Amino acid sequence: MSVKLAIVYYSTYGTNYQMARIAADAARAAGAEVRLLKASETAPAEVVASQDAWKAQADSTSDIPAVTPDDMEWANAYLFSAPTRYGVMASQMRAFIDTLGPLWSRGGLAGKAISAMSSSQNPNGGQEQTILSFYATACHWGGIIVPPGYTNEVLFKTGGNPYGYSHTQGADFSDDVKAAISHQARRLVEVAAKLA
Repeated sequence: MSVKLAIVYYSTYGTNYQMARIAADAARAAGAEVRLLKASETAPAEVVASQDAWKAQADSTSDIPAVTPDDMEWANAYLFSAPTRYGVMASQMRAFIDTLGPLWSRGGLAGKAISAMSSSQNPNGGQEQTILSFYATACHWGGIIVPPGYTNEVLFKTGGNPYGYSHTQGADFSDDVKAAISHQARRLVEVAAKLA
């Protein structure tokens, strides 16, 4: 298997972190070499510390490396996961993506398989639009967008959409939810292997 997958997430309270972990396990089981990486926090430390749940999440994942442009160059496939903020990805993820201009200008992001996931506080909180905001970026890179589509029955059970898995904050990570996330990760690995 020649798939080198960077799973890049940002998670304020842990939802997208859990999604990324599930995806990483599935991708490894499918034979990919996986780097689980987080987008760096850009909120002031005092703001993070002022909210117990936010600080707890930051502390509990302090061992996970922050993604760098070198990770993006290494990978030949990407899976992004970030919460929605006003209908687009969280600013922490956008801030990282905005550092990739030099790599993009060298063609270092082109031709790589890309998929995305998201979450929000409620089911209609911009989840699909947030995933599509990742895909708009992928189009600029010349990436190969790999949505799950409706390629597995579990997607109908989870209220999923064809763009990428989206989770409502506070909902259980049921077996069906884990299966939907795992399916998306495996599908990305399969397509990336063909491209590689």
